[in-house]
Amino acid sequence: MPSKSPLSAGRETEAPHPPEGEARLASGRPSGRRIQMRRSDVHGNGVFAVQDLAEGETLIEYKGEVISWKEALRRHPHDPAQPNHTFYFHIDDGRVIDGNVKGNDARWINHSCEPNCEADEVDGRVYIKALRNISAGEELNYDYGLIIDEPYTPKLLSEFPCWCGSEQCRGTLLTPKDDEKKKKKKARKAEKKKAEKKEAKKAEKKAEKKAGKKSEKKSAKKDKSDKD
Repeated sequence: MPSKSPLSAGRETEAPHPPEGEARLASGRPSGRRIQMRRSDVHGNGVFAVQDLAEGETLIEYKGEVISWKEALRRHPHDPAQPNHTFYFHIDDGRVIDGNVKGNDARWINHSCEPNCEADEVDGRVYIKALRNISAGEELNYDYGLIIDEPYTPKLLSEFPCWCGSEQCRGTLLTPKDDEKKKKKKARKAEKKKAEKKEAKKAEKKAEKKAGKKSEKKSAKKDKSDKD
């Protein structure tokens, strides 16, 4: 999945022609100049909405030269100083879109763990679409979904830091693998069970205390009756 290193910024980009059936936006109006690439507070350059965007709109195509994985490995890295930052976008047929060659501003869209956009592949072409309504001035972002076939050690995670700053931030661009997800799900389940057990114990103590007071009250009433 793509990531990036800084370059000059500031030009507007025109939305691409979507595939058949998507020639118009979700709002029904034709595509136009709606997004702009400029410096980002998150990382390097970013892409921003210059007008309000509607949920479901196709905003831009991720363009670049389509190459084989073998060729992508030969070209890697794009920047030797930042070997983990590339403009590659892996597509379903096993090939790669190299946004560094014949690419457009889509390559500058930053990652977020709580994205407002998504990448949608249609016949080997990738389109960035709005997941929700986006206000003018907002930075566009999507989850890179980066997965590496290595154990996710603290060192590896630190090599792919995330700066999105969202409440759901994972702290890394790497997406949890299935086994990692299972571990987290199991941990959450155990935590929930522990909390439920704690609440049950608390309720039990409360019930015992209430029963004790009721018993004391009954005993005191009986003693009074005996004296009478």
